[in-house]
Amino acid sequence: MMSDEASLRALIDSIGPLNEGAMEAARRREAALAKPPGSLGRLEELAIQLAGMTGRVINSVGGKALLVFCADNGVVEEGVASAPQSVTAAQAVNLTRGRTGASALARKFGVRMYVCDVGVNAELDCGDIIDRKIAPGTGNITRGPAMDRGSALAAILTGAETARMAVRDGAEVLGVGEMGIGNTTTSAAVLAALTGRDPATLTGRGGGLTDEGYRRKVRAVETALRVNSPDPGDVLDVLSKVGGFDICAMTGAFLGAAALRVPAVVDGLISAAAALCAVRLCPLAAGYLVPSHASPEPGYGAAMAELGLRPLFDLGMRLGEGSGCPIAMMMLEAACAVMRDMATFQEAGIDDEYLDPIRRMESGS
Repeated sequence: MMSDEASLRALIDSIGPLNEGAMEAARRREAALAKPPGSLGRLEELAIQLAGMTGRVINSVGGKALLVFCADNGVVEEGVASAPQSVTAAQAVNLTRGRTGASALARKFGVRMYVCDVGVNAELDCGDIIDRKIAPGTGNITRGPAMDRGSALAAILTGAETARMAVRDGAEVLGVGEMGIGNTTTSAAVLAALTGRDPATLTGRGGGLTDEGYRRKVRAVETALRVNSPDPGDVLDVLSKVGGFDICAMTGAFLGAAALRVPAVVDGLISAAAALCAVRLCPLAAGYLVPSHASPEPGYGAAMAELGLRPLFDLGMRLGEGSGCPIAMMMLEAACAVMRDMATFQEAGIDDEYLDPIRRMESGS
């Protein structure tokens, strides 16, 4: 049996680049569709990216899954969150019942939920939750590491296996979300460690904090970095010292999706931090990421800049849970529908020579 280190290396090594030939074929089909060049904007980009993932010009995302990883964070002892830790356990159960924002949207749009307990500080009496608890929450990162390296590895591999489970069940697109009080603090710490940016510029108010609560949160991130000295060149070191089980599992889910060549939808701040961890572990994983909504959390913008991604929409959302993912999945469906069902100029009986000057201008010739 392979060690967890070897299993992670095998997972990373199994991730391949996007299929350039399929993407070029998709570009040619987009150019032949009966519309002005580029007139469907991001939908065209998504269709071409999907072709690179699957190797097919015509795609579908009929099977949709939202993976939500739930865990508690010891840093809440520092007064960095407005909600009590008990909310993690309560909302983990509610996610399975369609009673949270993300699960209500998932139910509306036909997205199957996979709620996975990787570190909730409570015993969850709910058969619909996948029990992969590594420990009942992490350590307080202001006093020492969140977890040991082995636990971080185990959480990453749990996320990858959950992605494989969903794809085996028929998912053609995965959303990656979380539930864990205190995880905007750990996300800010992870991002600060990976990017070298000032923690104060990456730390936001999360679910809502007073001015004093916000100052405590910034101090907690600064203290965690000073106490633990995470190595920015070693993602596992960063995650184990200042991360959380949820961020680790989400990192694994992004890697798992890339290995399976299916799109992985990024939600808000915590999801973006995990996506950056996945890309630092395997740069090729970036090609399989689809950002959903713009988060107002300052760390989100930093993560997107590091990833070179632009969110698809901005609805002022800041709930978490993967709530942006079902909406983005509808946009992916739209991109597939255009590529599949729209007529070409030839099929529509339209002479497209009138567009030649525009095409020459766009090509620079």
